[in-house]
Amino acid sequence: MEYNEVPIDDTYAEAFPAWIARVIITGATREFALAAAVEATGFATSTIGCPCEAGIETYLPGDMTPDGRPGYAILICNPSKKKLKEQLIERIGECVLTAPTTAAFDGIPGADEKIPVKLHFFGDKFESQVKVGDRDCWSIPIMEGDFVVEEEYGTVKGVAGGNFFVMGENQMAALMGAKVAVDAIAEVPGVITPFPGGIVASGSKVGSKYKFMNASTNEAYCPTLREQVPDSKVPENVKSLYEIVIDGVDEEAVRNAMAAGVRAATKIPGVVFISAGNYGGTLGPVQIHLRDLI
Repeated sequence: MEYNEVPIDDTYAEAFPAWIARVIITGATREFALAAAVEATGFATSTIGCPCEAGIETYLPGDMTPDGRPGYAILICNPSKKKLKEQLIERIGECVLTAPTTAAFDGIPGADEKIPVKLHFFGDKFESQVKVGDRDCWSIPIMEGDFVVEEEYGTVKGVAGGNFFVMGENQMAALMGAKVAVDAIAEVPGVITPFPGGIVASGSKVGSKYKFMNASTNEAYCPTLREQVPDSKVPENVKSLYEIVIDGVDEEAVRNAMAAGVRAATKIPGVVFISAGNYGGTLGPVQIHLRDLI
């Protein structure tokens, strides 16, 4: 199968279920809201070694936020609902509460399941309950004035680990293909690409020859190992490749994001192959076949 004359591998991306919360962070200006959103989604590329996976979903103008100020929606993901609660408390408490002019609100108010995030205790009994529109919030006195925060966050069972590989005849072609893929995915609602700039340079596999490692380099997709690895998956005309990993509020959102990313990447000269990563069911039960996306 080909798209834009680029071969598409007849394979699938293997993903896994994860609990996902959406937090709306607002600020006096778009810049202040963005600074808090960036901080709140730090060190959150992969649950292999990070406490969660997180990223900025989208910018929200004032007419789309609870308090009428500019803001950003972020997604925080974890296979464990208990650990997701811990991350919500820590990231809102340490990265949003501390940021100038910000407030935090639930981004999935219609969710059937809610996670309590009791930050009002920071107010040391000087806190008070307030209404923001029809939302019950807390107002916590802080040095700059008051921090307003909602204390219940809807959570849904989404999908993490959707992925595809952009392979190029040289590094710059592969990188540009990955970049335009991430830009296209940014327009799809309900998803994030949690790695730096949305692009994975060092894809991993489940397991390792070292017993103390639960993941290691995916040698089958390392171009410099093509002649050393008998089951190399790197075509002869590929010198570099990047992985795009996608987490989303549901499987449909992840599928839509993968489709948008693949279509965009195949338009770049020098992108010569598209594939995806799977691990024989050892990572998760969700299979998203590339052939179904195009």
